[in-house]
Amino acid sequence: MSLCCFVGQVHSQTPQELKSDLPPVEGWTVTPEIEVFNRDNLYERINGAAPLFLENNFQEMTSMVYTKGEDYITIQAYRHATPEDAFGMYASERSSDMTFYPEIGGEAQGDGYGLYFFSGCVYVKISLSNEGEDFISAMQQIAKGLAKKIDPDASYPPVFAKFPKQGAVPHTEAYITSNYIGHEFLKPVYTVDYEIDGKKFQVFALDAKTTENAKKMLTAYYAFTKQTEEFSEGNLLVDDRYNGSIPVIWKGQYIIGAFNGQGVKFPEEIYGFLGMFFHSLAKPCV
Repeated sequence: MSLCCFVGQVHSQTPQELKSDLPPVEGWTVTPEIEVFNRDNLYERINGAAPLFLENNFQEMTSMVYTKGEDYITIQAYRHATPEDAFGMYASERSSDMTFYPEIGGEAQGDGYGLYFFSGCVYVKISLSNEGEDFISAMQQIAKGLAKKIDPDASYPPVFAKFPKQGAVPHTEAYITSNYIGHEFLKPVYTVDYEIDGKKFQVFALDAKTTENAKKMLTAYYAFTKQTEEFSEGNLLVDDRYNGSIPVIWKGQYIIGAFNGQGVKFPEEIYGFLGMFFHSLAKPCV
């Protein structure tokens, strides 16, 4: 049983479908031209930001524009390989300084000049040429309409509902496709930040799909840390010279653990905290 399939009824995918699904907004006109960028030329539009999109399995970006006189609203719709990838890209650009809108797509964040949301396999960035209530209202109307067309059931990956609620920091869920805490062999990873009794740390979960794959990941980790002892399923402690001691629970295809980034040793109670998460994680999704 995997970490819950992240499946919605996805509609808009191609540039033409995305354009046709843009909602009408009174006073605004959708321009007939669209621009399309792929993995080979995305850098031409977003330059230094392109590598992060590619890391999140970006496939194609469609750029569309609404106009009203000299003002404009630009929509950049980034299609990724999976809904997890689209969510992961959204999460990587999330900021606590933004206002969050849970009713738009799986979630949206925005300020006076932009709105960003994920829905299905698509991560959408909307930007305004001007600030004002009328512009923000039009932007939100576009976002709500397009998000529903892409995937009316968009949401966070279901696995996040299984993470412990105690101490979870809101809006810190993330999906990392590679190179977690500097290790290429730890991927993909779901993470949530926590703060309990003034102590900050991150909980992570990997679904290796098979017990054999999970063991290969941990074998690579033990080789990196030069830990020579034999290990088996259950509670483990990885002595990572760059990231401190990493408490881990391994059973079957699942690896879960905690990381604080400060090299501070976790108390033994962390295994009880992770154990409750593990039992929740191992239950099938409904």
